[in-house]
Amino acid sequence: MSATGLQNATPDTRQIVVETLREEVNVWLFVVKTLIAFFLTGWLAMRLDLPAPSTAMLTTVIVANRQSGMVLAKSFYRAIGTLAGATAAIAIVAAFPQERDLFLLALSLWIGVCAGGATLYRNFKSYAFVLGGYTAAIVAIPVIDNPPGVFDSSWARISEVLLGLMVSGLVNDIVFPSRMRDVLRRAAREQFASFVGFVRDSTGGSIARDTMEKAHLRFVRAAVTLEDLRSSVIFEDAEARARSNHLRLFNQRFMAASTSFQSLHHLINRLKRAQRDLAADTLIRLYAPIGEALDAPIEAGAAARVLLPRLVSARDTMRASVPGLRASLSDSQDVRDFDTGASLLTRFVDELHGYVDAAASLQTPRVIAGSAERVRFDRGNDFLGAGLATFRTTLTMLVLGAFWIYSAWPLGSSAMLLATVFAGLFATIPNPTRVTWQVMLGYLSGMAVGFICEFLLLTQVDGYGLLVVCVAPFLALGLVMMMTQRLAFYGLGWAMGFAYILSLKNVQVYDPAHFINDAIAQVVGLGAAAVSFVVIPPAIGSAWLRRRQLARLRGQVALAAEAPLPGLRHRFESVNYDLVSQVVAQTQPGSADSRSLIAWALAVHETGRALIELRHDMARGDVPPTLRPYLDDALRTLARFYEKPDAAGYLLARDAVATAIASVGEHEGVAHLLEHLHLVRMALLDGESVLAAYMPNAPLSKDIAHAS
Repeated sequence: MSATGLQNATPDTRQIVVETLREEVNVWLFVVKTLIAFFLTGWLAMRLDLPAPSTAMLTTVIVANRQSGMVLAKSFYRAIGTLAGATAAIAIVAAFPQERDLFLLALSLWIGVCAGGATLYRNFKSYAFVLGGYTAAIVAIPVIDNPPGVFDSSWARISEVLLGLMVSGLVNDIVFPSRMRDVLRRAAREQFASFVGFVRDSTGGSIARDTMEKAHLRFVRAAVTLEDLRSSVIFEDAEARARSNHLRLFNQRFMAASTSFQSLHHLINRLKRAQRDLAADTLIRLYAPIGEALDAPIEAGAAARVLLPRLVSARDTMRASVPGLRASLSDSQDVRDFDTGASLLTRFVDELHGYVDAAASLQTPRVIAGSAERVRFDRGNDFLGAGLATFRTTLTMLVLGAFWIYSAWPLGSSAMLLATVFAGLFATIPNPTRVTWQVMLGYLSGMAVGFICEFLLLTQVDGYGLLVVCVAPFLALGLVMMMTQRLAFYGLGWAMGFAYILSLKNVQVYDPAHFINDAIAQVVGLGAAAVSFVVIPPAIGSAWLRRRQLARLRGQVALAAEAPLPGLRHRFESVNYDLVSQVVAQTQPGSADSRSLIAWALAVHETGRALIELRHDMARGDVPPTLRPYLDDALRTLARFYEKPDAAGYLLARDAVATAIASVGEHEGVAHLLEHLHLVRMALLDGESVLAAYMPNAPLSKDIAHAS
């Protein structure tokens, strides 16, 4: 489209054209930067007379990414994995220098452990484990018949891989860098604007359950995405590292505030359904100043600083109005409902203020490293699933190793190397069988064009410049496909197969027979990895793992009820969000599994946080000794019910909470405990929640709010 035509186009058409052109520019910038890194690494490796320049060059393809921060993060973890793998290789060779069977057993176990470790992480930390296994293989296998050569082999592999990492990092940081910190800032601003806007628009009444479920999913994705971005951006510049803990605190306060917000609106919804309109409307009136305080332009930079004094004023107004609004209620149940809601609203406003305050500190021009409260984002890892990946990879390596030994296959080492790479790399994705076959097709195509390039073109040219001219078009085609969503895995296989099979050296050897034999060995290794995923399906994405993750999510209530209190709020929130994000990513949107997950997540969040707040109030030491057994019994029965939900456990939990409520009512000075227990009681009796399936006679919604 010409410039004049673009100016005359409709806004929608113009936006589509601009975004398309921007996407094309980004794709080709990625291709150009990767090609520069690939060939510059090869040139340096040859000038330094490294034994296998192709290893360094292949490294640049494996760590390639559009974002500079992503490249640096992948490179950092890849370097750690390389050093760990080389160390492990030396130890294995030293332990079994003349015992080939034990050597292969130890190496297979190490590779399996690395594959299992890779499944425990959903960011670039998994690369450290993948590279730990791969490096051990490429260092140890070539010296199986020459153990003293392991030191030279390890030094060469470390030098080659680190050279590729260094060059990739420099090129991506210098040539038209695409900064991850800009993506992180945009994600943080969007999270802030979305949540504050949703809270502002929700102060006028109840929120439909499906609306709250959709909002919860947005909150989960926003929190986990921000943490993943933060963990990558810290490699990019000093400012990102200085703000790293502030971002963690900002994210933790977001999760805490969103949980209290959901609990508040679940309470209002229950009151409305139970036709307790007076109590619900009184809470909404109490809530109104918050909506007015947030009714300000939410723009980058000044938003949080503008909102802070408005929130402080609204909080003071709200607290001052509590006695008058409470006095307007005559029914004792309405008063109890109002007290519960007012306590919850106070908690939410305090957490919202903390969240906005954290946002304001992030928006300051300079932050002092270490000035923010230190918090952690804990992950909900499944170690049994990692054990399955360890067993699968170890078995695959043992089978290939046994075949190599007993067949005396000269290129069996090449098959094992490829199996090592892909068995670890694809153990972390939901459908590795399909992906591995896509990569294999791309790999075969890349090797086919590699044969054409090597024997029809490279044999006719001389010098590194002409080598670049011959190789670049074939590699660029694979890189372009890597940036196409539908062909991403095919393109990855193409680029890796092409770069690996060329095996560029200082003195290139053109041996068609060796080329074909090596290609066959690589296909066998890649095929073995694919078959291993068929024989022993991965846990990721399986119904088995989803059930385990759902059980782990329900078990978070037991964590809230029984774990040590220091740091429990942060641990509870972050593990919940991480578990939900994992299961959501592995289930079909709108499916029964997805709906069940969201329903349980809302119940766990609400009950778990209420129990944590109850335990904090109990820890102050003003609980009468005669009351504590009833509170402990309520905590224990709730924990056991959520761990293994059934009708009998539900009745025990319901009655234990009711008994605790009655016991608190008989003591003076502990009314604050009643508010948490009443909230838990209302959640247990919610006929529209996931707990309704365990109720002996599901109550009508009108009976829920005031059951006692």
